[in-house]
Amino acid sequence: MNIQTNDIGHVIQLAIAPVFLLTGVATKLTVLMNRLARIIDRTRDLKIELRKGPDPECSEELDVLYQRWRLINYAITFSTGCGLLICLIIACLFLGDTTNLPLDRYIAGMFVVAMVALIASFIFLLREVTVSFRYMRIHRHDAPARPN
Repeated sequence: MNIQTNDIGHVIQLAIAPVFLLTGVATKLTVLMNRLARIIDRTRDLKIELRKGPDPECSEELDVLYQRWRLINYAITFSTGCGLLICLIIACLFLGDTTNLPLDRYIAGMFVVAMVALIASFIFLLREVTVSFRYMRIHRHDAPARPN
């Protein structure tokens, strides 16, 4: 197991692309967490309103927020899984090169699964945005009139 500097340099070059992908996934997780925080904040506000008395509009919006919350949680789960798989890919690249283990099929398989997870995450994010826009479109004319 005599590792040369050139070998390590080559492995680092191979790991650069997954590292950039990992950066993108981390940025996406930030966006998802921000959306989740806004959903949670709005949910708290609506629950305070509902303590004052029953309000069908608040209940309806709360149902939509719960649906959005569930979709964002799925997106976060799949994005996190994708990030974990990318980290495993990077580790396997180094492990395979330093130990001469034939990990190429495992690396390829993990990459495919990571991409499927990333795709699923984007689908859940798109679905959450669609639910949000649909609710806004239905209630776009519900704004109270401005006082003179």
